[in-house]
Amino acid sequence: MKAPDDVRVLLKRRFANKQRDWLRLERELEGWPLDVPLSIPSESEAYRDLEKVRAWARKWKSWSGPGKVIWTERRWRDLGVQALPERVLLFEPSEVASWVGEAKRWSRACVRYAELTGTWPILKRVLPQHFDVLADYDDVEYRRLADMLGWLQAHRVSGLYPRQIPIAGMDSKWIEARKGLIASLMRTLRPEVAPGADFYAACGLKPLPVGLRVRVLDPQIRARVGGLSDIVARTEELSQVPITPERVFVVENLQTGLALPDLPGCIAFMGLGYSVELLASISWIRNAECVYWGDCDTHGLAILSKVRGQLPTVRSLMMDEETLHSHKALWSVEAKQHAAPSLPNLLPEEAALYLALKRNQWHDRVRLEQERIGWNYALDRIRN
Repeated sequence: MKAPDDVRVLLKRRFANKQRDWLRLERELEGWPLDVPLSIPSESEAYRDLEKVRAWARKWKSWSGPGKVIWTERRWRDLGVQALPERVLLFEPSEVASWVGEAKRWSRACVRYAELTGTWPILKRVLPQHFDVLADYDDVEYRRLADMLGWLQAHRVSGLYPRQIPIAGMDSKWIEARKGLIASLMRTLRPEVAPGADFYAACGLKPLPVGLRVRVLDPQIRARVGGLSDIVARTEELSQVPITPERVFVVENLQTGLALPDLPGCIAFMGLGYSVELLASISWIRNAECVYWGDCDTHGLAILSKVRGQLPTVRSLMMDEETLHSHKALWSVEAKQHAAPSLPNLLPEEAALYLALKRNQWHDRVRLEQERIGWNYALDRIRN
């Protein structure tokens, strides 16, 4: 027997699972009314606890709320004729929302969905995916989003940086936190944009230039770049610098990179993280021996795999089982391991290390951060 509280629990799950579909079909109301059976007991079940059945029926008798309770008569041999609640019918999503305490959120989402799709009907394809945005943004936040969509549609290829958009309350943090949402909506509003276009391409905006930090470790190469030893420059500018290093180090930790000594024929890139694909656009790197040195953990090996996808001959440095076990006292815990079960561009010994780390073969989420490696140990391997 389902009491009103039981129905509320059921409808809460249904609302969470179906709210997006219901928003999309709100005016068509396909599949309605929603029928919730109340599980009338058999006579033998009722006979065992007649008072419980009567209390259940009284709850529904006194219940008032959205929808309609359908009653039926049961003619039982021993208990006689009994009027019992058979089912609840709900005729539209707003009634379900009222049942589960979501009436305001549902109403707000519907009003905003109607406004945005009234202006841009094509958004019917994607707006339901963003139900929580429609339901939960406050009025100022929602108006800022709508104004931004309107401005971007009116200035399809503005070529501005995002912060230059003349909308009240707009700032870099606000945009950064909503890039995925805005890009999704703009890709739909602009069918000419490639399906996988990033935020900037979808919005017709200019991305901020990416500066790569480079240490020039060879005095002779430094002489060719005005004596500079620590440079931050755009990839396209670096590609034009007339240098031919023999070896290029890609070092994950900034302070580790800054600590590197002078090394003939060498330069080092620092702190790129997963943005290592930027290196592939620098022409002179492909003619050098490339060495990647990152943390000895699953994410470090994932970055190595990504580097090797762009620079196939890159070799790893101190990202091996020998280095890991020789520094056991300095192990730490990787907060969250990389999700992939395997990585495509690792050498057999690197792939074996990745799997061992994923399986917690030596300890739970082992990691050896590169800056924890003894400096003398590191220098011996850097110089070889």
